[in-house]
Amino acid sequence: MQDSGISVLFMGKNFLRLLEGLWVTLRISLIAVLLSIPLGILFGMFMTMKNPVSRAVSRVYLEFIRIMPQLVLLFIAYFGVTRAFGWNLSADVSAVIVFTLWGTAEMGDLVRGALISIPKHQYDSAAALGMNKIQTFGYVVVPQTMRRLIPLTINLTTRMIKTTSLVVLIGMTEVLKVGKQIIDANRFDYPTAALWVYGVIFLLYFLACWPISMLAKKLEKRWR
Repeated sequence: MQDSGISVLFMGKNFLRLLEGLWVTLRISLIAVLLSIPLGILFGMFMTMKNPVSRAVSRVYLEFIRIMPQLVLLFIAYFGVTRAFGWNLSADVSAVIVFTLWGTAEMGDLVRGALISIPKHQYDSAAALGMNKIQTFGYVVVPQTMRRLIPLTINLTTRMIKTTSLVVLIGMTEVLKVGKQIIDANRFDYPTAALWVYGVIFLLYFLACWPISMLAKKLEKRWR
């Protein structure tokens, strides 16, 4: 009877290698998220400015990042910029830069939407109570904005984790790359190993993203 291929996961350090590859994915995404949140907040505030120049600049940046596929941005950062300017950017640094730029744009748009969603009468009520602009922002705007942003930010985190799988195409040894290496090394002895290896990778992604997704839904339901 032909081996089903599941045993290849427990040969040597194969399963441990998959976990190490998953950590590479999580590390890049979490660093990008931690950088994107403060930068995105500043960018979102910049987008709400009524200055036509700031609006034009923010719109061009946002549309460029949204229209351009993340894979193309990775290639530009890792292959294009490195060769054009002679910068020695590693795959890790290139990935963090690209996903931070993407996360900043997405986070900024979320912040912009949350800020403009605060009704005007909230500002009028704060002014009627004698609050200045700083007090209005700190006691009225920020609490309501945070309630809107936290679930959306958590959802952005899960998207970031899933999208960072693209770094395999610039040579990073993350979980998908490790899985392919295991399959290629055992393709003759275990021809059906791909089903099990990619199945475990799917499970690892699910276990990484599902709790985060559930937290976002719980917070959104609680604060609705």
